Amino acid sequence: MDSRLFKLQGHFAEIPLGLPLVCNLNGFTDAGGTSSQLSQHLFTNLQHELVATFLNDELLDYRSRRPLMYFDKDHIADYDAPELALYLVEDDANQKFLLLNGYEPDFRWEEFTDELVNLAKQLEISGVTWVHSIPFPTPHTRPLGMTVSGNRVEMIDQFSEWKPQTQVPGNVLHLLEYKASQAEIDVVGFVLLVPHYLSESDFPLTALTAVEQIMATTGLVIPSDDLRAQNNEFAAKLNAQVAESEDLQKMVQALENGYGSEKMGPIRAPIRRPETRIPDAEEIAIELEEFLAKKNLEAED
Repeated sequence: MDSRLFKLQGHFAEIPLGLPLVCNLNGFTDAGGTSSQLSQHLFTNLQHELVATFLNDELLDYRSRRPLMYFDKDHIADYDAPELALYLVEDDANQKFLLLNGYEPDFRWEEFTDELVNLAKQLEISGVTWVHSIPFPTPHTRPLGMTVSGNRVEMIDQFSEWKPQTQVPGNVLHLLEYKASQAEIDVVGFVLLVPHYLSESDFPLTALTAVEQIMATTGLVIPSDDLRAQNNEFAAKLNAQVAESEDLQKMVQALENGYGSEKMGPIRAPIRRPETRIPDAEEIAIELEEFLAKKNLEAED
């Protein structure tokens, strides 16, 4: 398969037909470090093989994502450019799937998504699943909410908690979803609603939720014990911070008040906008930094 956007690698010609495609791209926002954590988790725990690399010179704006240069005393020894690639991955049940992982393209969105749809047709992809995350005024004391889109109605009915009718800044996976739907390819996208005060942190629950949604959609078996352990540790530290800060307690309560009382299902209540002022991200960061500094001093003593 010839393309000016990507170069085939390894055993591309031996990819079985009918595999699911999972898309994990790091774009203009990665609330909670969802994309980076998910990428690291999948590559650490599952066998994978590179089958195609996308060409940076066609898709990447180097001036906005400057590659890291390794300076060794008096010369450039190496450099580390962003990567966008397609991998053949095997889950814990020896089921194979394709993973599109890396940066969101800066250029050629139309051509890029057309190529992916053509690739999906050629490989008879069983379905496309993508994950993204955004900051949202929601408390960490509630299950992580999400907005689900695509043409998998059963997934939308089961998991979508926030269903706005609005205009949003698009990402390339929105465009892929649109074109896949037009081509009658099964596609579902999960946008995780991350508590805004945790959006700059690596919040393990986001990666865990992403893994769970991928499994629910594809039937894949992906280990998650390490993410659960990390999330339990993170939650314990966060709860300790909140317990020692009256301002954080007020913030969490204000966000709790943003939830309706009428249940949508057995666990979650509908999300609505909080009625009281919510501290912005900078105020939260200052509060958390002061808490951590206090804890460090106590540990030194």
